[in-house]
Amino acid sequence: MVAPTASAPAQARRRVGSKPLRWLFDLLRGPAATLHGPQTHWRGLLVVALDGTTMTVPDSPAVLTRFTKQAGNHGGTGYPQIRLLALVACGTRTLIDAVFGPITSGETTYVPRLLPSLRPGMILLADRNFAAQKLVAGIADTGSEVLVRLKNGRRMPALARYRDGSYLSVLGPVRVRVVDCEITITTTAGKHTGLYRLATTLLDHNRHPAAELATLYHQRWEIETAYLELKSTILGGRVLRARTPGGVEQEIYALLVVYQLLRTAMADATSTRPGTDPDRAGFTIAWQAARDQIILAAGVIADTVIDLAGTIGRHILAALLPARRLRVSPRIVKRAISKYQARGPRIDRSSYKATTSSIEILAATSP
Repeated sequence: MVAPTASAPAQARRRVGSKPLRWLFDLLRGPAATLHGPQTHWRGLLVVALDGTTMTVPDSPAVLTRFTKQAGNHGGTGYPQIRLLALVACGTRTLIDAVFGPITSGETTYVPRLLPSLRPGMILLADRNFAAQKLVAGIADTGSEVLVRLKNGRRMPALARYRDGSYLSVLGPVRVRVVDCEITITTTAGKHTGLYRLATTLLDHNRHPAAELATLYHQRWEIETAYLELKSTILGGRVLRARTPGGVEQEIYALLVVYQLLRTAMADATSTRPGTDPDRAGFTIAWQAARDQIILAAGVIADTVIDLAGTIGRHILAALLPARRLRVSPRIVKRAISKYQARGPRIDRSSYKATTSSIEILAATSP
């Protein structure tokens, strides 16, 4: 019997390549089919969000042939990065689709590759970066509805006013309804008021009131939590390990597959208890339960019972989280660039439980 060498697993991964992992992700991706209700839908529309993030990869000569470092990043001393753009179902945080590539292309450049995954019956939430006329038109052409934030100073023609304070306008070739609102959040640290300008392809103010749209938009932050789970809970903030472009691609698809499997198991588990919001399922609990099953080699030894998803589900249901409450956190750099720059006045990195004190719709000027 020949014992495998230390490099045998790496050689096997190179022989497999990234295509099987890509096929597996395509097989698994999509919103959880078991859930259809107020936890995942708003007025009959599946709520989804679009956003991007960056991930850090090894600083090797092979990787640098495809993935570069951020321009002006401390004289080129940082790590190379890749840009990941995902489409996430907000209610379950499952991945509907994802694309990635070099950071030399901006987030909006990757959006057309995700459009085939949009369909009628969805409402897409996106931030100001995705409010370009061409992008909104491309999304609308899929039959999906759009709710996107605009820059507060962006001039929008008011063609007609509605009783709920919103007004009819145009975003390139697309007719949209604009909602200007002032939202006040109360925390233990005090009150914070912000101005929001939203544009939506939902033109019927009776079926889709402005105040409800302003509340709905905040579900966009669920995709930020999904990225946190990918990069912090699973990866632990670590740099990816693969030192070749093909290896990086394989590793990212493997990461997406693991994340999607866990999220699907979580949605399946909470669906067995009617009325239980998927938000109450703990991702860390699911991750640790899956990891423990691998360490125990469950299903590897002959005559053992394979029950991975069931074990994860039982751990989740045994430790459901309290009902979700709104939380706010200051927008700061979470990972210090330099320990010397971190000195000085204390930076508040706390998150605070919050309540929405008021949502005031600001009336448009006369058309």
